[in-house]
Amino acid sequence: MAVSNLLFLIIPPVAGAIIGYFTNDIAIKMLFRPYKAMYLGNYRLPFTPGLIPHNQERLAQRVSDTIMGSLLTPTELQKLTRRLLNPERVQQAIFWLLNLAIEKIKSDQEQKTALILADILRDLFGESLPRLLKVFARKEDFLKDQLDQIFDQVLFDFKLSANQARKLADWLLEIAFSPDILRLALIDFLSDRNIKVIDEGFRAKTTGTYWIFANVFGMKNSLLSLRHFCLEEKEMANARLKELLLSLEARNKLKYWLQNLSLKNLPVSTVQQLRKTTGETVRSYIKEKGVDFIQGLGESIDWKKVAIVLVNRLQSSEVVLGSLELVSQELTVILDRYLEEDLEKLVAQIIPILAIDQVIIDRVNATSPQNLEDAIQAIVKSELQAIVNLGGILGFLVGSLQTIFIFFNP
Repeated sequence: MAVSNLLFLIIPPVAGAIIGYFTNDIAIKMLFRPYKAMYLGNYRLPFTPGLIPHNQERLAQRVSDTIMGSLLTPTELQKLTRRLLNPERVQQAIFWLLNLAIEKIKSDQEQKTALILADILRDLFGESLPRLLKVFARKEDFLKDQLDQIFDQVLFDFKLSANQARKLADWLLEIAFSPDILRLALIDFLSDRNIKVIDEGFRAKTTGTYWIFANVFGMKNSLLSLRHFCLEEKEMANARLKELLLSLEARNKLKYWLQNLSLKNLPVSTVQQLRKTTGETVRSYIKEKGVDFIQGLGESIDWKKVAIVLVNRLQSSEVVLGSLELVSQELTVILDRYLEEDLEKLVAQIIPILAIDQVIIDRVNATSPQNLEDAIQAIVKSELQAIVNLGGILGFLVGSLQTIFIFFNP
């Protein structure tokens, strides 16, 4: 067989293989390239840019629809959320956040936490409590049970100790009922009218020796002399009164009386009436002046210092540090119950907020054609290469069939 005839038989399969191989390779590359449109004057050349860059927006929408419709469905997102919010994982996260908050407070040099707490306390005493007090004070039984409980558990069983009774007796005799105060009280009592009433009553109601003394000597002169003595001889009168208190052992008697003073010794009816009166008095005072009292108390307190003390105390409190784990457990239980009841609603609300579909579209549109090609090539490189190889094989087979046809039909 001549060489020309041999080449005539060999060329069709070889040419078919070459054409099939490179045609598929060019077709695959034309999916991505050229990356930008090419123009001849104002005329855009066909097949520019490549198929995928030219339809990148539609591709992004299709990818988003596929992912949201098949992969990230609400049901799948609920399952994903449940796996992410596993109770043990959530508890660890909350515990970590609580510890982080404590460490942050400890390292807070500007006392920001204390300032926030101070504002909260100031608002509580200056605004919130007065408002609540106004609302609750309108009720007829406002604080009735609480005041009755205080009366029954505190006032009813209250009794002064020996030391308390002694100090109170000393205060009463030295301050409240000092000789000078007793002298002034005696002067006020011995007015002309009172002296006249005492003298006339003594004359009319006494008998025997006392009647002779009252009608012969009379009480008026004696009482007038006593008042004159208290007015003119102040120091001497005070001294006589002091001696009288000592001789009468007023201090010891007053101490004994105070020490034995108790509501239990009063009649039941008196205690009940006193209990009722006490409650009404306190409620009346709170209704009328409670708001002003609380606001005044709030204004008089340096809340910043109070807040700093509280924050510093909480930082080193073993109770606070030891309760972090328990708090994290309780918060986890609450969160788990909430998710169990409202997870479906929560996911339905989160999906529009996250706008995952738009994020996918934006990310695909923001990816350059070259990076998009590299990403697809990295995923299906072997499959694309197989298509190119298949093109070469098919071209070779078609060429071989042509050679066979030529060979048998000279």
